[in-house]
Amino acid sequence: MQENIKKYNKWIVILSITIPVVVALLFSVKIDVNLPVFLPPIYASINALTSVLLVVAVWAVKNKKLTLHEKLMKTAIVFSVVFLVLYVAYHMTSNSTKFGGEGSLRTVYFIILISHIILSIVVIPFVLITYVRAITNNIELHKKIAIFTFPLWLYVAISGVVVYLMISPYY
Repeated sequence: MQENIKKYNKWIVILSITIPVVVALLFSVKIDVNLPVFLPPIYASINALTSVLLVVAVWAVKNKKLTLHEKLMKTAIVFSVVFLVLYVAYHMTSNSTKFGGEGSLRTVYFIILISHIILSIVVIPFVLITYVRAITNNIELHKKIAIFTFPLWLYVAISGVVVYLMISPYY
């Protein structure tokens, strides 16, 4: 068991570093392709659905519906991966949109955007550790980290939608 946890920990570290670095590097890659759909509303919707999944998953576990909780959490992880792929695909094929708001609205937008970006990086190891503790049946430690993972992940999902809604008039 301890051997398995060490293996998982190694992967958590590798993924927690690799994902943000690869995403940052891919932002510098531009591919001249016209995508058949406009991705921002699609990946914003995926973020919205992820936030709903997270809230329902917490409800499920509090109501002892553990199988439902497990399915919802796995779906939330899959949705987050799909979001990331679509987000990167959009930014590799399109120029970034500048926020056109002014004054205090501009300040609010950048506070939400910057906190979203920072916490989207911070949440990666939290999600991975929480997931590993669940699949290794280390439920007490799973619960201890999940109380931090849930609000972080929920904030990232919801703030992603808010950022989209605030910038959407400028596309």
